[in-house]
Amino acid sequence: MELGNFFKLLKRHRLTLIIIPLITVIITYWLVHNQPNSYISEAQISTGIVDAGQQMPDSQTPQESQISQQFSNMIATMQMKKILNQVSYKLILHDLTSDDPFRKPSKMFSDLNPEARKHAIEVYTRMYNTRSDLVLWDKDQNGLNDVISSMKYDPGTLASKLVINRMESTDFIRVESEADNPLLSAFIVNTLVKEFIVYYTFFVKENQHKAVNFLDSLRREKKAAMDSKIDSLKNYKIKNHILNLNEQAKSLYAQIADFEGRKQQALREIQANSGAIKNIDKKFNPSDRQYFESALTKINGDIIASKQLLHSLTDTYIKSNYAPEYKEQIDSVQSSINAQINESSDKYIYSPLSTKSNLVAQKMTLDLGVDLAKFSVSTLDKEILLLKARVDQLVPNEAVIQTDQNEIDVDTKEYLDILQRFNQTSMQSGYAVKLHQVDVAMPGIPQPNKKMLEVILSGIISVVFVLIIMFALFYFDDSITQPRMLANKTGLPVLGYLNAIVGTTLDLRKLWDVENRNKMQEFKDLLRSIRFEINQELKDDKILAITSLGPSEGKTLLAISLAYSYSIINKKVLLIDGNSDNPTISLTVQPKLFIEDFFGKTPYYQEVNYNNALNVIGNKGTDITLLEIDNEKLVREKFAELKSKYDIIIMEIPPLDALNKAKEWLLFADKAIAIFEANQTINDTKSTYVKYLKVLG
Repeated sequence: MELGNFFKLLKRHRLTLIIIPLITVIITYWLVHNQPNSYISEAQISTGIVDAGQQMPDSQTPQESQISQQFSNMIATMQMKKILNQVSYKLILHDLTSDDPFRKPSKMFSDLNPEARKHAIEVYTRMYNTRSDLVLWDKDQNGLNDVISSMKYDPGTLASKLVINRMESTDFIRVESEADNPLLSAFIVNTLVKEFIVYYTFFVKENQHKAVNFLDSLRREKKAAMDSKIDSLKNYKIKNHILNLNEQAKSLYAQIADFEGRKQQALREIQANSGAIKNIDKKFNPSDRQYFESALTKINGDIIASKQLLHSLTDTYIKSNYAPEYKEQIDSVQSSINAQINESSDKYIYSPLSTKSNLVAQKMTLDLGVDLAKFSVSTLDKEILLLKARVDQLVPNEAVIQTDQNEIDVDTKEYLDILQRFNQTSMQSGYAVKLHQVDVAMPGIPQPNKKMLEVILSGIISVVFVLIIMFALFYFDDSITQPRMLANKTGLPVLGYLNAIVGTTLDLRKLWDVENRNKMQEFKDLLRSIRFEINQELKDDKILAITSLGPSEGKTLLAISLAYSYSIINKKVLLIDGNSDNPTISLTVQPKLFIEDFFGKTPYYQEVNYNNALNVIGNKGTDITLLEIDNEKLVREKFAELKSKYDIIIMEIPPLDALNKAKEWLLFADKAIAIFEANQTINDTKSTYVKYLKVLG
């Protein structure tokens, strides 16, 4: 496919490229020249979404995505069928009740009688007040809907003339409508804005009231659940005598730590005093100790009694958590014991050989300290166990209280969140809706006339459409228009081509006359080129068969032209019309000799004038083949005779689609050429004929 061929196709169909757009332009002009003028009205709505002056105090600034979503929701709401229905009702009610309707009444509108008009007004008014849609499966309401559509007040028509968008990044929405009446365009815009504000305000307020009621109910439930858990925790503390669990635990752990410290101190005293007593005992010999112990029997008894009293007071003192009043009694008993020890030291009831009075007193004091410390350890152990038992009692209480406290904290947090949202929603519900109309639509001026633009566009579009159609036909066209395309398609050599000759009759003798030199020059040059190529292929051969893939492709023209061309270069030429199905040569030349006679059993040799430069053997147009006239051997002998008399023998034979008729003639030809008419395709059948030609060589 070459682009140059496409331009040639356009050149051939240049009238089509002119006539079709011209017709389109005329039709478009006829359709649009009576169209009414259009008027545009515009209004603006302030939303208060991004206007800081209309925001509530301490309100958060929404994100840009949220702002864009809110504007998109508003615009989509304005385009809802529910809103447009309200505008449709207002428009049709205006025309039904006004002496000056916006539009010329349609036929359906004019056919309404007074009763039908009254009924229509009642139904439209009811639908408008209830914001309802007409029920189309109801016959009556479907008819009323058809009335609205006939006046072009239906939602679909209104929406097609509406333009609603946000004005860049401002707080305003622009509403624009186009109509054939300036009052109508302004009425549509103002009614649409009014209905939208009413619907949106009602919708927002209703949702806010629903949200307030829901949050209030949820708040009460959370408050009741929180109070119930607080009361449950309070009753549990009262039942288990828990004032302050943390403080009680701290106090018990402090007492345990204190008793543990005193116990360690007592253990250290026991260990120290026991070691000191052992050292003192080592300084006494057995006889001294025996004497000493026997002499102090009575005093020791008094000391033991005092020690028991001291043990009792110490036990009470520890259990009372070291109360001061018991401390005084312990100190008094301790003084009494010290006095008794001193008294025993004053008596000389030890060995006269020893002077160890100080050691005796010291040992008795240490014994008293060891006894007191040991008794304190046992008492401290009991108290520590009691305190730990009290701590163990607090652990289950701590788990229960902690669990209840966590649940109370969660409920409290949820309650405070809901309370905050409830307060915020309540405040918003009491705040006036920020949506209002800031610019009222007025009747617009006539818009620039677009009729001429539509006419021009129709012409341009029609030209483009025709070009596209032609290009599609050209692109998908598989027809052969050039010799090179034929050679590529068939794989056979192409000797040349001839241009078409305009006219219905053809006189070959006049083709070469002086008066036709310029007119037929191209044809003659192309014919000479073909003659030259044939000479190169024939060489010493003389019989040339001319056939084609199908009928009426130009075999006769080429055969006659080629024969005449050879004759003017002083060649003796014999032209044979072998196409009995279409004997054009025979009908044109009116020869005296026919193949039925020449190749028959009684040929008229005396009628052949071998001295003529150009002879013609025709056929009678009978349904007979060459081999039916005579057998192959005799036919070859006749052709051999002719080859001896002529320089070239040109045979026009039937096309290849005549099957055996063409093949019989090809048996006797030295060379064969096939004519292919331009602007045709090679289908599967013709491909078979091409393969046969390849076999012939």
